[in-house]
Amino acid sequence: MLLLVRLTFAVLLSVVPAIGANAAFAQETQLAPGVDPSGDIDTGIPLPKVEKPEAKKPPPKTAFEFAKDLDGLFGQLKRTRDHKLADRISTQIWEKWQTSNSKSIDLLTHWARAASGRKQFDAALDLLDQVIVLRPEYAEGWNQRATLHFQRKDFRKSIADIEKVLALEPRHYGALSGLAVILEQLGNEKQALQTWYRVLSVYPSNRSAGRAVVRLEEELAGSGI
Repeated sequence: MLLLVRLTFAVLLSVVPAIGANAAFAQETQLAPGVDPSGDIDTGIPLPKVEKPEAKKPPPKTAFEFAKDLDGLFGQLKRTRDHKLADRISTQIWEKWQTSNSKSIDLLTHWARAASGRKQFDAALDLLDQVIVLRPEYAEGWNQRATLHFQRKDFRKSIADIEKVLALEPRHYGALSGLAVILEQLGNEKQALQTWYRVLSVYPSNRSAGRAVVRLEEELAGSGI
C-alpha cells in the first residue's frame, strides 16, 4: 500500500511541471504580438504588391475600319435634327479626322497649333509643311494649313489647301465652311451660298450654315441676282 502511494505521488510530480509548462506556453502565445491563432505570422512588413500586367492596347484601325466608322457617324449626322446630338456626333467626327496614328505627326500638329495660338504664324507654317510632306494623305494637315493661310489673309493659298482637303474628304464640313466664308469675303456670294448648301447636305443641323443660307438667300433675292 505504501509503495502504491509513493508511485502515485511520483507520477503526479512528473505531470505537474509539464502542465505548468504548457500553460506558460499558451499564455505566452496569446500575448505574443504578431502571432495569429490560425498559424499565420504577421511580421509587420508589408507584402509586395502584385502588379497586374498592363492591358495591351488595341492595334490601330485599318483604313477600311476607319472609313467604316466615319461612314456610320456621317449617316447619324445626316439623319438627326437634334442639335445637341448632332454636336456630339460632330465632335466624334473631328476626333476621327484628327487621328493620324503617328506620334510624330501628332507632335508636329500640336506644336503648330501652339505656335498659331501665339501668333507665330511662320513657325506654325514650317511645322505644317513638315506634316504635309510626311503624311500627304492626312487631310487634317491640309486643313490646318488652310486655316493658317486664312488667318494670314492669304485666301488664294487657303483655297488651294481646302481643295486638297476636299479631294481627300469631300464631306469635310469644316473645310467647306471655311471656303464659304472666303468666297463671301471675296464678293462671290452666290458661290458662297452653294458651298453652304454643301455643308447642310452632310450636316443638316449645322446652325452656322443654316443662318448663312437664310441670310445669303435674302441678300441675293433682294439684289435680283
